[in-house]
Amino acid sequence: MTETHEPASAKDAVQRLAEAARLLPEGERPGFVHRLAERLGLPLDLGKLTTIAKEQVAGCIKSDDIDDDMLELMHQVLSGRRPCADAPVPEPYADGEIAGSLRVAIASNSGDRLDGHFGSCGRFLIYQVGVDQSRLIDVRPTAATDRAEDRNMARAALLADCDLAYLQSIGGPAAAKLVRAGVHPIKWPSGASAAEAIERLQASMNTPPPWLARAMGVEARSLARFTEEPRS
Repeated sequence: MTETHEPASAKDAVQRLAEAARLLPEGERPGFVHRLAERLGLPLDLGKLTTIAKEQVAGCIKSDDIDDDMLELMHQVLSGRRPCADAPVPEPYADGEIAGSLRVAIASNSGDRLDGHFGSCGRFLIYQVGVDQSRLIDVRPTAATDRAEDRNMARAALLADCDLAYLQSIGGPAAAKLVRAGVHPIKWPSGASAAEAIERLQASMNTPPPWLARAMGVEARSLARFTEEPRS
């Protein structure tokens, strides 16, 4: 008798379903997978998940607590556009090692790419960037923020020690929370490699525009005028 093994594609499908379900309130998880099976048909294989539409995912969710950012994240997980592995390895860093440097967060879903949205990326890559050198010093997963009462506030707090954050997109209210945490958001809609974003930043650091000069410490560390309380 020939021994059979579960194909890798089946395991991948189960992993996608489990990760997407974990983003929902615990009581809704079994019902979500059941509704997904009813909508797509059995088996829930990679072919069906990879081509699933965002509207189909939304139709299987009953909870009122799932906003569009969370829906987008679930769609990315199910369709395979948000890989869970392949994060680069950070290097040790001690404060002051790179003189005159900035701490930069890059929203990422894969490898060392700048390919994430603020509210739905799987992790932030944290770089220490000087004029002539840079170093990846941390990789911060965002899973814990997804169950916070205010996910955008939790993500802003996750980056509170950073000066800049590069993102494919960020909404106005989320950007305001990031600015209040002392972090200047920079949109890069087309995405890029982290290296490309850092190289462009380093070129600007030689003759920084006013907003970058402030982030570099020429003035207050970051956008103080946006965080001050209005005077009566």
